[in-house]
Amino acid sequence: MKDIRLNWVQIPLHEPFRISSGAVAVKDAIVVQYRKDGVTGWGEASPMAGAFYSQETPESTWAALEQMASADDTWSALETFEGENFAKAGLAGAIVDQDLRARGVPLWQWLDSTGRPVPSGVAIGLYDTVEELLQRVARFTSEGYQRVKIKIQPGWDVEPVSRIRAEYPTLPLMVDANAAYKLRDLPVFRELDRFGLMMFEQPLGRQALEDMAELARSVRTPVCADESAESMEMLQKIIELRSAKIINIKIQRVGGIHAARRMHDRAMEAGLKCWVGTMPELGIASAEAVHLATLPNFVYPTDVESSSRWYSDDLIEPAIEIDSRGYLHPRQIQVNPEKLEKYTIRTAEYS
Repeated sequence: MKDIRLNWVQIPLHEPFRISSGAVAVKDAIVVQYRKDGVTGWGEASPMAGAFYSQETPESTWAALEQMASADDTWSALETFEGENFAKAGLAGAIVDQDLRARGVPLWQWLDSTGRPVPSGVAIGLYDTVEELLQRVARFTSEGYQRVKIKIQPGWDVEPVSRIRAEYPTLPLMVDANAAYKLRDLPVFRELDRFGLMMFEQPLGRQALEDMAELARSVRTPVCADESAESMEMLQKIIELRSAKIINIKIQRVGGIHAARRMHDRAMEAGLKCWVGTMPELGIASAEAVHLATLPNFVYPTDVESSSRWYSDDLIEPAIEIDSRGYLHPRQIQVNPEKLEKYTIRTAEYS
């Protein structure tokens, strides 16, 4: 007999996180508890509020989880449900976690991976001034993060990159446009080509794969697909069109750990390098992402960061932390019940 409990939580960020499509100051997430045979597994469905990143929202994800959790056969409902990948990621994560906890098997082992340390990179949002941006770069590099990603948008691109490069000539650095540009902006990317960047992440629109391929042919810096790499079907199109050389795989965006593993394997088969991205997420989903990132074709630092990087608090113990060399270590986490209740704004239970 299975029991499922949903907790919609909200935790404040230290400061608003801004990208080209919007900003958030509070992190919404739906925690999924899947209890069977006396063992509880934990999952996290972690869409951003509003139209921040995708069409999924906390409201739509909650509604989808209610439908799937109330089904007689939860796993079949999850597999046949249309859309709502964030909900699927949270429920699938909880079901897998319950099974692995019951058997005493770590997630990395279930993935046929190793428990290797995972390098962590920091993602830095948009700011009003370059000076504010440089302050964050100085702070996070001093904390040990192994690469820096900055968000860009039209009018905020060449200048911040050139200023960072002037102060940090050898810093592993990349830019993320979150689909804010058009192919007509190619001169901007040719100018950014001068700065020895690791990659241009999602420079053009999610469906603009032919234009992405044209851009990729026109610059030296590798193009990375993020929003475009939302499914196996889209990944196959990226491979066929040569729209990108690098793939960012987000467990939440692609619909769970199973889909993320399949996409990693297909990208590796096609010769595309990968890395694990986040929304960012709270500790339950972040811990799952660290285990995924141990797979061999995840060769770039992950976006998973210390819990304290973003949030005033987190739900898990031990907290997600990078070590002195900038690495994360895959481990099993526990959810603090007091903190879960403290930050919960809505609950539902199903059996």
